[in-house]
Amino acid sequence: MATKTTKLTAKKTTRRRSKTKKNLVIVESPSKAKTIGKFLGRSYKVVASLGHIRDLPKSRMGVDIENDYTPDYISIRGKGDVIKELRKDAKNAKAVYLASDPDREGEAIAWHVSNILKLDDDQKNRVTFNEITKDAVKEAFKEPREINMDLVDAQQARRVLDRLVGYSISPILWKKVKKGLSAGRVQSVALYLIIQRENEIKNFKPEEYWTIDADFKKGKEEFKASFYGENGKKVSLKNNDDVQAIFSKIDKKKDFDVTKVTKKERRRQPQPPYTTSTMQQDANRRLNFRTRKTMMAAQMLYEGIDIKEGAPVGLITYMRTDSTRVASIAKHEASNYIHENYGAEYAAIKPVKGKLPEGAQDAHEAIRPTSVYRTPAKMKQYLTSDQYKLYNLIWSRFVASQMTAEVIDTMSVNLQQNGVDFRANGSKVKFPGFTKVYKRGTEKDNLLPELTEGDKAKMIKDDPAQHFTQPPARYTEAALIKTLEENGVGRPSTYAPTLDTIQRRYYVRLVSRHFEPTELGEIVNRIIEKQFPDIVNVQFTADIEGKLDEIEEGKQNWINVVDKFYQPFSKEVDAAEEEVDKIEMKDELAGTDCEICGAPMVIKMGRYGKFYACSRFPNCRNTKAIVKDTGITCPKCGQGTVVERKSKKNRTFYGCSRYPDCDFVSWDKPIGRNCPKDGHFLVEKKVKGGKQVVCPNGDYKEEVQK
Repeated sequence: MATKTTKLTAKKTTRRRSKTKKNLVIVESPSKAKTIGKFLGRSYKVVASLGHIRDLPKSRMGVDIENDYTPDYISIRGKGDVIKELRKDAKNAKAVYLASDPDREGEAIAWHVSNILKLDDDQKNRVTFNEITKDAVKEAFKEPREINMDLVDAQQARRVLDRLVGYSISPILWKKVKKGLSAGRVQSVALYLIIQRENEIKNFKPEEYWTIDADFKKGKEEFKASFYGENGKKVSLKNNDDVQAIFSKIDKKKDFDVTKVTKKERRRQPQPPYTTSTMQQDANRRLNFRTRKTMMAAQMLYEGIDIKEGAPVGLITYMRTDSTRVASIAKHEASNYIHENYGAEYAAIKPVKGKLPEGAQDAHEAIRPTSVYRTPAKMKQYLTSDQYKLYNLIWSRFVASQMTAEVIDTMSVNLQQNGVDFRANGSKVKFPGFTKVYKRGTEKDNLLPELTEGDKAKMIKDDPAQHFTQPPARYTEAALIKTLEENGVGRPSTYAPTLDTIQRRYYVRLVSRHFEPTELGEIVNRIIEKQFPDIVNVQFTADIEGKLDEIEEGKQNWINVVDKFYQPFSKEVDAAEEEVDKIEMKDELAGTDCEICGAPMVIKMGRYGKFYACSRFPNCRNTKAIVKDTGITCPKCGQGTVVERKSKKNRTFYGCSRYPDCDFVSWDKPIGRNCPKDGHFLVEKKVKGGKQVVCPNGDYKEEVQK
């Protein structure tokens, strides 16, 4: 009897448990799921879709042009098990919430998940939050909303436009140039800008100009000044004759008169907090981070870090934004922190407001720490090196934006003799303001002696120097992102994949952190520029971005926007099919024969540049790396020469030309001299700001003359 009673009790307990259903929350990533799950508690189950679960097919266009450009979405290969689990969880859930990221792409992911799970379109199940903290997440779940179809349509329009461009132009490039090439709206503009800059550099004609720096002395105090002009007017020195004409008017035995002293107070305001673009630029300049690396580190900081305070917590707000807006609660917290740690005089009453770039949506806040009290110093123990460096940058920039201006006392002194003017400029920080937290550079005080009008100063040394104007610099990742943003091309989420694509296709390569176009990139750009001028037209591409923004705001119909683009574009595609001649990437003879079969070796283009290959390929698969001979005698065997080679990961290293007979290898370039201390060969090493000659064995080093 007791046994029967126990069984009945067990059945009742099981039935009761089965009725207790949980709320299902679907996010993109497991780390985000883990963080949010701990905030929401046991009545919620949080799972990850692992990004997109539906997309256009890879094997075909996937857009029904004849039927209002309807996208043919299919489940992404490999996501079958994920979809199966989501359906199972949704079936057993009390309610389903879609909590993907708060942007167009996040909205599209939520819409795709909703479609696959066959959720009610009118259901208020969309939850968004700008930061992953307990308060922000719980507050967001109090006010779920419907999926915003304007956001979804804007993302659909971008995806369809990119597919129409890519899958129309790419086959032409395959047929006319070589397989594996691609084209796209934003990537084609990025490539075009890099090539335009390269052409400017090639066509640049340097112009000569001269400067005259001089040392002056007043009493015992020395200071520096530079030639300014004559009789108060600025004069440029074009050649040595101009310099000598100036010197002919100066009597070095006589003093210069101090004719004018101007003292001013200059205020330097802090910059606003980061947007995605400015964060990518600063991380590239200051930390030497590639754009993809920056976004990966930022994603981890946003999704949640375990700081040993219960649940993991997001340390920064959402990292894809073009807004500099800051929430009132964050301003108040920052003000309290600044008052407590620096004093009232450092806290700005009206913090600086950034100017929104044209087309910016201001949908989110700027990138900022979720709490300024989680200082980089406190968080360092929980972060990787990359995470810490980026968090420190974001934290410092935000706190600085809420601080007062730096105040600098400046002094400008005009020195004159026989109508020849020299000018000295001095400065001294009067009040550091925001630079207590965030320095823009390594500026130092430049103090001048106390000078007044009517004083005398003697020139004790002059230093005329010849210069030539320099061509514009090649784009760094930071400079290219800045140019794309200034021209309204692309959006925060597009920059990292765009720069990654043009490098993977070998259209450009990074040399000393600057983009250089390859021969292949120039060929592709030439075809696109001639046959599809709108695709590389910066203004046209920016106008498309503007129309996508209008779709998001509900001002445009996405089908109309796509149609207005595609109708003229399709005619260009048809014309290109007929007009573009097949471009033979002619193999250049290497001047040597294959040591395996005796056929001539040719130079071919590969993923990492040119290499030697047998002309009988595929019958003979002999290949050799192209090595650059430095002409420096091998420091190990003394018989071969040092040649420049490439590793499998495209990293440059140096080895002996007699390899494998001599196995000398070095990551740094030998210079052909030995260390005066221990006789070891010296190498040229890249350091911040230039190069140094160092001894790998010891402390010996010398600066390389620029």
